[in-house]
Amino acid sequence: MTLRIDSKKWILYRHSSDFNLLCTVAEFLKSYSKTAISKDEKAKLNLKLKEVGLYSERNPKMPLDAINHKINQLSYYMFGYQAKINGEDRFMYSPLGNLFLKNIEDKEKSSKIFLAMVWAVQFQHPHSGTNKVFQLYPFRLIFKLLTDNRLDKKLYAFEVSYIIVFIKEINEVIYEQLIQEILELRELTNDELTEKFQSDRHAYVNSSYEWDYYVSKLFQGAGILTKTNGELICKLQHGNTATYRKITRNVVEIPTELTKLVKDLESEYSYLNKPLLLNDSERLKIDVIKEIYSFYPRLLLDSIGEVENELKLELLNLPKLIEQYSNNNDGKEAYLFEDVLTDGFNMFYNIEAEKIGGAGNTDIECLYLTKKRKFAVDAKSTKNKLSSINSGRLAGHREKIGGEYTIVVAPRYVPAVLQDIRTSPIVIIRASTFSEYLYNCIDNDIREIDYEDFDKIITNNLGTDISKNISNMTIERFATKN
Repeated sequence: MTLRIDSKKWILYRHSSDFNLLCTVAEFLKSYSKTAISKDEKAKLNLKLKEVGLYSERNPKMPLDAINHKINQLSYYMFGYQAKINGEDRFMYSPLGNLFLKNIEDKEKSSKIFLAMVWAVQFQHPHSGTNKVFQLYPFRLIFKLLTDNRLDKKLYAFEVSYIIVFIKEINEVIYEQLIQEILELRELTNDELTEKFQSDRHAYVNSSYEWDYYVSKLFQGAGILTKTNGELICKLQHGNTATYRKITRNVVEIPTELTKLVKDLESEYSYLNKPLLLNDSERLKIDVIKEIYSFYPRLLLDSIGEVENELKLELLNLPKLIEQYSNNNDGKEAYLFEDVLTDGFNMFYNIEAEKIGGAGNTDIECLYLTKKRKFAVDAKSTKNKLSSINSGRLAGHREKIGGEYTIVVAPRYVPAVLQDIRTSPIVIIRASTFSEYLYNCIDNDIREIDYEDFDKIITNNLGTDISKNISNMTIERFATKN
């Protein structure tokens, strides 16, 4: 039984194999976080890269096309995501992207951070052309294979390009089949392998080129793989051109210094995990993207010895914490989400938030000091999608504290919930959106976070989900224009 599915395959980004170049572009974008990146400035970047010998312009008539590809490559490797606000393209750095740039001169730390970024790459991917039938974490699978003793903890280029990049989903049964197929491939001679690769030359030309020429070299430059050149198996013609691509026995392995981190990441964030769906019918695509790019594992921080603000870490993990606390069977963690959320609202310098809870009470009572206005916060850490909101009960909670409106914070909900609040002084905000805003305030060293903009959005949009409004405000305030 073969695990291949037709000629559909993973799309492995192949714009550049130069990790230093990728880092230079990332630093450039970050330096323009407060200003627009115009066409002229992109042209200046091209000139800068050429001056330092990192860029050779193939097509002088399309210099901006090359820069746009580089920005797409940053998105692919989880430095940040792209969004459009008021017709302008923006680049929002991820928490790991920011952490990487802060440690870019420390090769030991930066390699570990980039490994975590790669660990977050999933298919479906917000910035990849990989077909939607692929539902897995591709690089988690590759690193899992690289820890398997049956494969001598190594992978050959021909194995990746012939079978691995065609895997559309993974479970324990498929994984075992994959191991067996790889071992069978290893028994073949070069002539036998050549015959297999010639059977679908177009698909294998691209798969081998993407992995062997680009991704494995990029990962070697990032320090997350070691690569050893092996013998040539054959050359495949690229279409009807005079260009040929090599099929090789080049081999990759995990550097010794990353073995423990790989093991720890696999233990907590398995290759068997199911990725988020970009086309989730009950969630906005931007909300899914935010959650994908919020990956920020505590074990990484421990590994690099990063002294990190605990609240910052908790805010980034709000969606995950909601799931964790709501699934707690013995009830010991039932109110931890409310604790985290109370801390979150107290980050606003002009908000006093106090956890209340208990039957007949709001979860959190808040006072907006500037306008001497009270409001209630209701934390919905439900195991399944929030199916209803009792607006009458929330009205009673507001009356008890003299509150003007209620903010419901939830990870997800069914669309019918919006009908429950349509005529009430209630708004919904998704946990990932709330945490992203506060995270960016912390990361940009904003000591006094003002609640005024939140209050304006809420009072002008009562009875709705304000997540998109808050998201747009976050991107406008903190994202790079490009």
